[in-house]
Amino acid sequence: MLALRLVRGGSPLTLLRRLLVACATAVVAFLLLAALSHALAHPQDSSASLVRLVWCAVPLAAAVQFAAAVARTEPGSRSRSALDVAGVGPARVPLLAAVSTAVSALLGSGIALVVYLHLRGQLATLPFDGAAVRLLAAEQPLPVAATLVLLALPPVAAGVGAALATRPRVAPAVAAATAPVGAGGATVPSAVSATGAGGDALAPADVIPQRDEPAFRMTHGPLPAAATLPWGTALIAAGLAMETYASRSPKPLPLSSVLSNSAPGVLGGWVLTAVGLILAGPGLTQLCGWLLSVGRPGAVRLLSGRVLQREARRLGRPLGVLCAVAAGALAAGELYARAPEDGARLLGPLTILGSALVVFCVLASALTAAAETRAFRSSANAALVRLGAPRRVLRGAVALRLCVLAVVLGSLTYAVAELAALPLTS
Repeated sequence: MLALRLVRGGSPLTLLRRLLVACATAVVAFLLLAALSHALAHPQDSSASLVRLVWCAVPLAAAVQFAAAVARTEPGSRSRSALDVAGVGPARVPLLAAVSTAVSALLGSGIALVVYLHLRGQLATLPFDGAAVRLLAAEQPLPVAATLVLLALPPVAAGVGAALATRPRVAPAVAAATAPVGAGGATVPSAVSATGAGGDALAPADVIPQRDEPAFRMTHGPLPAAATLPWGTALIAAGLAMETYASRSPKPLPLSSVLSNSAPGVLGGWVLTAVGLILAGPGLTQLCGWLLSVGRPGAVRLLSGRVLQREARRLGRPLGVLCAVAAGALAAGELYARAPEDGARLLGPLTILGSALVVFCVLASALTAAAETRAFRSSANAALVRLGAPRRVLRGAVALRLCVLAVVLGSLTYAVAELAALPLTS
């Protein structure tokens, strides 16, 4: 009941995010039902139907990631005071997030079922009724058990993802000398008043909110994000090597052969490379922050570098997923440009719908993570303004962070995409 009240009583922005989660899960459920229709229409070609069903895991994973990112921004997962008064401890926050996310996803599954039946021609007197009779195998009766299982899969997966994203974490504390400022209870590390060797004053490195605020609990101390960078690099190298070895053939492999699992070694290499990019995302973000802080940085560089290092885990994982999707899209585009007549067979309405959903969810997850980071740092930014920091310094730090991340991650994404497409086009 409390989870339903949280769903109903959210702010307009929170309700919009939940509606977007419902729309994303609706598309996933529709793609699953479309795969079921293909299996019903082609019982003799079970392998092709299985490939379609397996490829639905990509938009499902993207939708679950977006649902988890939205669950982390829920007011109940960030503001603990009201839940403490209601007797809800930290252990029940994941349960509340899972239930509220599952409710939104269940709404999406219901919408998908209505649209699916409408396009099959089973809901008359409505516009576009029966517009996809052949595509969705309207002449075949739907198995009730399989339909219910497929419709329940997105809500269950989204609820589990939300619960894992909001589970309590214990971050290692950092021993830093702090000095109280103002009456708001905020504290500032000793680097605020330090000066460089040449007399240049260092900018405020970071402002740690008071201990009862969520920002303190979640960001007090840099998490070991760089620990995943070697593993990510190793997986990227292993994936590219595996793809190069598996693609040795007298003629280049077309895109349809890769995506239809006719070349499992190449597809496996792509999957390993994508996982490596996702694992390397937090470490690369922290590395960008370290590069900004090298030497004798000024106010903008120091503030940008410290923020990237502290928020590397929260920002790095969505950015790594974004890099993986962008690299896969660039590699697929390179293969499509070499053989457009072969790739045109893959560009059906369902393929375009699933690809658009993946791109939307990945971009929305990255923007949601950025909004979450901004919300957690609002008290620190306010304290910096009270200390006299000009707002142009804060805006310059944001712009510098975006530029560095775009250059480093964009260059890596382009290089990986070219290396992934090279063995298949040469």
